[in-house]
Amino acid sequence: MRVFPWGFWLLCVASAPARGDSGSKARSCAEVRQLYGAKGFSLSGVPQAEISGEHLRICPQGYTCCTSEMEENFANKSRSEFEAMMKEAGRSVQATLTAQHRSFDSYFQDLLNKSEKALYDAFPSMYGELYTQNMKVFKDLYSELRRYYRSSNINLEEALNEFWTRLLERLFKLLNPQYHITDEYLDCMVKHAEQHKPFGEVPRDLKVKATRAFIAARSYAQGFLVGSDVVKKVSQVSLSHECTRAIMKLMYCPHCRGMSSVKPCNNYCLNVVKGCLANQADLNTEWKYLMDSLMVVADRIDGPYNVDTVIGTIHMRIAEAISNLQENKDSITAKVFQGCGNPKISTKGSSSEDKKRRGKVTLEAKSSAQALEMLVLDAKGNLTALKTYWITLPSSLCNRRVMASSASDDKCWNGMTKGSYLPEVMGDGLANQINNPEVEVDITKPDMTIRQQIMQLKIMTNRLGNANIGNDVDFQDTSDDMSGSGSGDSCPDDVCGKRLSKSPSTRQPETHAIPKQSGHGVNGASSRSWPSASLLLLSVGVIAAQHLWR
Repeated sequence: MRVFPWGFWLLCVASAPARGDSGSKARSCAEVRQLYGAKGFSLSGVPQAEISGEHLRICPQGYTCCTSEMEENFANKSRSEFEAMMKEAGRSVQATLTAQHRSFDSYFQDLLNKSEKALYDAFPSMYGELYTQNMKVFKDLYSELRRYYRSSNINLEEALNEFWTRLLERLFKLLNPQYHITDEYLDCMVKHAEQHKPFGEVPRDLKVKATRAFIAARSYAQGFLVGSDVVKKVSQVSLSHECTRAIMKLMYCPHCRGMSSVKPCNNYCLNVVKGCLANQADLNTEWKYLMDSLMVVADRIDGPYNVDTVIGTIHMRIAEAISNLQENKDSITAKVFQGCGNPKISTKGSSSEDKKRRGKVTLEAKSSAQALEMLVLDAKGNLTALKTYWITLPSSLCNRRVMASSASDDKCWNGMTKGSYLPEVMGDGLANQINNPEVEVDITKPDMTIRQQIMQLKIMTNRLGNANIGNDVDFQDTSDDMSGSGSGDSCPDDVCGKRLSKSPSTRQPETHAIPKQSGHGVNGASSRSWPSASLLLLSVGVIAAQHLWR
């Protein structure tokens, strides 16, 4: 009968330290009052000294300096502050990616502008009316190239083919002014152009090199913008109710307990933040693929695709093509007449333009290869640093924002009091939070906004993978990319490495056929129920026999 008094005494002893570090006198709440006021809240109703904490719903219910209203205000404040930390960290990444896009975009546009300006400066003196009467053809070409680079829905090969066709039609008429050449005759001439190659090998060679360079440049520039946009949208995802409680307990409960100078335990902070950012960490795999793909395409731009040379010398290739036509005018004209017949003689007479033809002129282009090399080196350095952003974010926030204690500190805030933190640190991602001791996470309900951004990363990586091998992808059409299989599946090996063999996100779900049983259909199923019925009857018989025996 002496158990109750002893149990009551032990209970009293166990609850005694809840007041604080030492002494029975209630401690002052001066530090909490100062903090509370600094956060913009009224000090009306704030305790001067510790009070009993049975009213608390988030913080430990020992002696406290916080009322229910204070706890709620601190919870809302911790939520807004943590979301601000997320946005600030995200803005840093956005700034890096946007700066890389701006640098490359400026470089590429400058290449194109210089080529166009060189053409406008040199062609009037080189070709006279051959140029002045066809200025719009050249302007339209550069306009189409810019539109394609800016992700308009343009077929680049068709645009280049259209340029050469229009140019040939105009030049053929100007080089043969003594003939009356109708539109029907020009149609026939164009049909024979592929066979006669009036511009030599320039159109085919330029089409191959320019399309590869433009595809790579467009995808590369777009990749930075997509990455920045993903970070922006993910950084705006609101915290869950469970996360808000955990953040409050981490950041402000030690103040309520009169431990304002005690830092949160590092591992405790990591578990809280990993639980809160579980969905964000699931971006890691596709994010790394995007960073890797951008680096591979960067090497293509500065290497095999030779963007500096190809884009910066477009005007020179056009001049070369025109010179080829001028030099071979007689033989080409004869072949066209042979295939399409002799056109009628024009009554307007011959022009002197043919006499004004210039000889073959060599244009010079200023190389900016060194500038491109520096751009690529800078980009690759930044992309490498950003690869692990999503999985290093918790430790970054804990160390730089929350100011958690060192990992070896055993006198830190562990969520209940000052001491060591014993639970192990959880892994990264949603699935690893099933046993998180600090944040209740429903691993069956992923955040849909973040899942959509994961899909956007897959789509962009797929486009970069295609750009890496010179394949064009329509930036407007994402119907195939949005399929459940994941658009990253077609990413080449040298872009994504061994992604397909390791990434669970791109694997198709396995399905297994149910083997057919003997005795098909309902009859077969019915026959299999007899053993169970027999056992049931046997069991009833045994129980009855035991009852009779007793």
